[in-house]
Amino acid sequence: MPQQQSIAGRYELLEPLANGGMGDVWRGYDTVLDRPVAVKRIRPQAVAGSPQLAEEFVKRFRREARITARIQHPGVPQVYDAVLDDSYERLFLVMELVDGLPLSTYIHPERLLPVSWAVAVAAQVATVLSHAHEVPVIHRDLKPSNILVARDGTVKVLDFGIAAILRTDVTKLTATGSPIGTYQYMAPEQVRGGRISPQTDLYALGCVLHELIGGRVLFSAEGEWMVMYQHVNAAPTPLRVLRPDVPEALEGLVLQLLLKSPEARPADVQEVYERLRPFLPPPGQNLAPGDAGPQGVPDPTGIFRDPYAPRARAGTSRGAAGTAIDPQAGLPALVPVPVPAQLREEIDEAYAHSDALLEEERFAQAAEVLGEVIEPAARVLGAESKRVLALRKKRAAIQLLGGDYRAALPEFDALADAYARTDGPTGASARACRAQAARCRAELGQATDALAALRGLLDVVRTVDSDLSEEAVELRRDIGMLLLAQGQAAEADKILRPLHDDLCVVFGANDDMTEEVAEALALIRLGLDGPGT
Repeated sequence: MPQQQSIAGRYELLEPLANGGMGDVWRGYDTVLDRPVAVKRIRPQAVAGSPQLAEEFVKRFRREARITARIQHPGVPQVYDAVLDDSYERLFLVMELVDGLPLSTYIHPERLLPVSWAVAVAAQVATVLSHAHEVPVIHRDLKPSNILVARDGTVKVLDFGIAAILRTDVTKLTATGSPIGTYQYMAPEQVRGGRISPQTDLYALGCVLHELIGGRVLFSAEGEWMVMYQHVNAAPTPLRVLRPDVPEALEGLVLQLLLKSPEARPADVQEVYERLRPFLPPPGQNLAPGDAGPQGVPDPTGIFRDPYAPRARAGTSRGAAGTAIDPQAGLPALVPVPVPAQLREEIDEAYAHSDALLEEERFAQAAEVLGEVIEPAARVLGAESKRVLALRKKRAAIQLLGGDYRAALPEFDALADAYARTDGPTGASARACRAQAARCRAELGQATDALAALRGLLDVVRTVDSDLSEEAVELRRDIGMLLLAQGQAAEADKILRPLHDDLCVVFGANDDMTEEVAEALALIRLGLDGPGT
């Protein structure tokens, strides 16, 4: 693997995610807390040339980063760190990494979004702005590319405080003489270089909502200055002219958001939310056909239909980069497929890199490194080829070792089914994966299912191997310990006592597992000998 650039001896830049006018966003990795992060790298041109202005930039950068971190709302990616090197030329914000796509991805003039979809996005943005304005923080550059729709339909607003960080003088102009902001979403007072207020964000929200419903930007013309002129002087096209199905009250709200005078816009973002509420689905309402947008698009209405809903049940195994692995994808597993030299090298390199990360207990990244090669290997070799299954099995084992039981469980279940098809249902690999899946269930509190699975496996192992085999011993230990953890001391004693006798004979009294079981039996004796037993 290529050597990654490191920031502050802690954050690694892995790959670019987005490129904008103010800087680049990279997928990164926090080597201290073993977690993925997003790293916003501010463009060096943003820093003034003189030492005095550079020092002022440093102060502003840190101040705005602290203020942004005070916005406590799930719709604002958390700011973990602000890093500025001694040259004042390498500027970074380290933030929560969100799995989703920018709102701009879903806007198209020929594929208009459902009104309910657009309103749900705007309402979520309004809740975020209400928390920000209370701090107070004004976004200054709200636009579709700064609004991210996560896979579960929740909305994240990015880049709070970045525009304020980059202002370079009292007129809030950039080095090129242009106002801070993006001209397609710029309020008239921004164009004039006037006072910025929460109503400035409301105007931008009106631009975004108009574009979501109408499928095109509010104003368009040759050159950015002509567009800014329109924001100051031109009347917006009413939405019902573009789409007759838009409710009249919703059209009225958007037109008020787009009024030229800040004082004429809604009083605050709370009022905006209340006026959006009638167009939102109430709690408990089922999803109507077409309300969630095109197939495969996240559903932002779900947060209103099922507020505070529990995590969705895992229904499919997950493959590399969060995509499902189709067990029938690629070439049939039974047909021998030669491994291309380049792919073999990439697989070997992934194993080596993952092992190196494991030595540093960087479990999340070690699993991710293997995930990057699984999908291309499955396309070439088949999803159930031995090499691909081995890669998936090791990744799942790393996830289990790192405590990511939710990710490991469905993968072990899928692997057990795959190995049952390729090697037989009682084969060693299928048994091992079912045992690991049971251990994940135990860690996730699914004790009854875990016990049933472990006992079923033990019955299978006893038919193909000795009761003193390493596999059988571990299963007996796991069953006994799980029973003990569930308060079933008497049942645990029936399992662990004969196991201890066997371990003493085969492995000796000083073996680690023998001592572990002995300690459990000592705890059981304390309980069994107490009052009421």
